[in-house]
Amino acid sequence: MKALVKDIDGIGLTLREVKKPTIQANEVLIKIKSTAICGTDLHIWNWDAWASSTIKIPMTVGHEFMGEIEEIGENVESLSVGMRVSAEGHIAGSNSRNAKAGKLHLDPDTVNLGVDREGAFAEYLMMPASNVVALPESVSNEVGSILDPFGNAVHATLSFDLVGEDVLITGAGPIGIMSAAIAEHVGARNVLISDINDERLKLAQKVCNAETFNPTKENLKEKMQSMGLKEGFDIGLEMSGSEAALDQMVDAMIMGGKVALLGIPPEKINFDLSKVIFKALTLKAIYGREVFETWYKGLALLDSGLDIKNVITHTFHYTEFEEAFNLLNSGKAGKVVLNWH
Repeated sequence: MKALVKDIDGIGLTLREVKKPTIQANEVLIKIKSTAICGTDLHIWNWDAWASSTIKIPMTVGHEFMGEIEEIGENVESLSVGMRVSAEGHIAGSNSRNAKAGKLHLDPDTVNLGVDREGAFAEYLMMPASNVVALPESVSNEVGSILDPFGNAVHATLSFDLVGEDVLITGAGPIGIMSAAIAEHVGARNVLISDINDERLKLAQKVCNAETFNPTKENLKEKMQSMGLKEGFDIGLEMSGSEAALDQMVDAMIMGGKVALLGIPPEKINFDLSKVIFKALTLKAIYGREVFETWYKGLALLDSGLDIKNVITHTFHYTEFEEAFNLLNSGKAGKVVLNWH
């Protein structure tokens, strides 16, 4: 079968023939229909310090996908051939305290699809049946392929009660934009999303009705006043990994506010913890999705009318992968999808 493989100690991926996977009793074989490129995949493409120290080559990469079940193992009862599915890419173990307590998203023995084991940028993928999530017909193939990052947005955004609250989101990448859409959908009063990239802010306005803000061109205090905020934002969602953005967010929070941290800084940052303490802020770090509650909530949000399709800005055939990755590296795209049919 065809697959996109990291097989060089340098920039890029290779489209090549690899062995079609076989399944065991508790696994399913999925024929891939649509995949999406994640920031992790971009790190692997660019072969930065993290990627070169983490990925064991050769490795088929990719973890955002949807497809159809082609074959099921003899012990699989809840799934059937022909079902449209996606899957949780964090494959948890069963021995840790958290895993035994049902907190699968906190299992330290988790194996990551497309990073620690062969991934989804291929014509076929083998997955444990317990990780597979059936998709309703109302979810298109393209949206089905971005449920992994959508799940990150759901996990972060629904960490706190948002009804009637004022929400600041720093970082208008796809996850930040989807978070803004979720916050609006569940009843936040005001939502402000910030970024230094005007193209990303324009994309945000195509996905939701949140206010937008570029900190290099506008004054945040003046923006808050124009929105009617007197004391600060109740909820902060930090999606950028930027030291400056996090510092600005802390300054803009109300006393006793709550902040979810999803953005990963590229290196160590200076952070004034005293500001957090004297404002009595609550910080929550977000990693992945709460398995499988986030999947349930996310699909329920989509079923209730939440529309995230416009965060997908470009679609390519998988053979055009080089153009797709170069576009993402340019910073001029939202979610980019690769079709495999």
